[in-house]
Amino acid sequence: MAESLVEVKILGLVPSSSGIAVFLGNDEKAFSIHVDGGVGTNIALILQGNKRERPLTHDLIGLIFKAFSISVERVVINDLRNDTYYARLTLKMENEVHTRITEIDARPSDCLAIALEAGKKVFVAPKVWNEVVDISATLEEMKEKMEHSDIDDLFGGANDEEDDDDEDSDDEDEDDQESGKS
Repeated sequence: MAESLVEVKILGLVPSSSGIAVFLGNDEKAFSIHVDGGVGTNIALILQGNKRERPLTHDLIGLIFKAFSISVERVVINDLRNDTYYARLTLKMENEVHTRITEIDARPSDCLAIALEAGKKVFVAPKVWNEVVDISATLEEMKEKMEHSDIDDLFGGANDEEDDDDEDSDDEDEDDQESGKS
């Protein structure tokens, strides 16, 4: 009997040197897929519920699906070869004549954006799930650092404007005292 697919959710997004790391997982484990910055930004916008002024590629795909009565059924991250993930996008087209279900090979990053936009679940094939290394602890450490970081630390140090203002006001006070003004 075949093993069941494992449902995962997006647990977090973190900028990386190669784009954005999308952390996927559930209560059992987490793993990451690195996506390019454009797709990562689109995923972040969808997660935040922000509307784009003009349709991006994934929005356009959704509009095309809607125009042709195509619905996203599910996304399955189905393979991992040479550190590259593969996915299948299952689509259903239904009209007055027939119903057709088809699977399309697609990049996991595109599939994630399309699934989010359509409000559909994302699954991982058992062989991939068993192969990925659990990085839940790393994700939790990253979340803690983000929660406990001082905003100044995140932006490279103390707020220089306030320090400059304080210095300027001290200089003005000294100038005022020297010229006899109080």
